[in-house]
Amino acid sequence: MKPIEHIQNALKDIDKEVESILLNIKLALDEKDDLMLPIVQQKKVLTQTLEDLEYLRDNPPTPKGGCGMSKYRED
Repeated sequence: MKPIEHIQNALKDIDKEVESILLNIKLALDEKDDLMLPIVQQKKVLTQTLEDLEYLRDNPPTPKGGCGMSKYRED
């Protein structure tokens, strides 16, 4: 599935961006926190989306029933 590939690539890019922020010695810790907060939030959304797409790939919905995704989520 192409969307899964795109999300995996986006997650790799986010990891690289976080790493570059963490390794930047010119930034104070509070500046790093401010820069990373939106990135971490984006990563959380992408990770959940990836899990949902992988679940749908592995468990395709039946024509008459729902996808059943809410059954496997813990939150």
